[in-house]
Amino acid sequence: MSPANDGAHGFDFLFGSWNVRHRRLARRLAESEDWAEFDGESTTQPTLGGHGNLEDNLIQLPDRAYRAVALRSYDAASGTWAIWWLDGRRPHQLDVPVVGRFEGGVGTFLADDIFEGRPIKVRFLWTCRDMNNCRWEQAFSADAGESWETNWTMDFRRRV
Repeated sequence: MSPANDGAHGFDFLFGSWNVRHRRLARRLAESEDWAEFDGESTTQPTLGGHGNLEDNLIQLPDRAYRAVALRSYDAASGTWAIWWLDGRRPHQLDVPVVGRFEGGVGTFLADDIFEGRPIKVRFLWTCRDMNNCRWEQAFSADAGESWETNWTMDFRRRV
């Protein structure tokens, strides 16, 4: 099973409620091997007449929980999606959007950003085994995309 490759329906697989298992590097771009694992919940609904969606997240870090939102919108002219992240701990700051599309069942989304004062590339990947099991992963590159460090994964299991 893979997400739809037909543009505006690319994220339809994500609609509904999910339990999420997070795995996140303790330190990014620092050659860390120290991963933290924790749970979360997510609910996604369509917006913009089906050309967007809103994902509400409860992220249960080991020391405290917080809320975050992913906002996605589809641009039919370019055939791409943009994804913004709003962290409830910084409620007036939207992250730089990653932009991309689904091809061959994999969604790849990229952005240029700044991390700890240095320019980086950010990559999100979306894959699904079936309609009940999907994965998001985030990676950073400090060398213009020559190499990538995956620093966060989220495994989504649909709530029944």
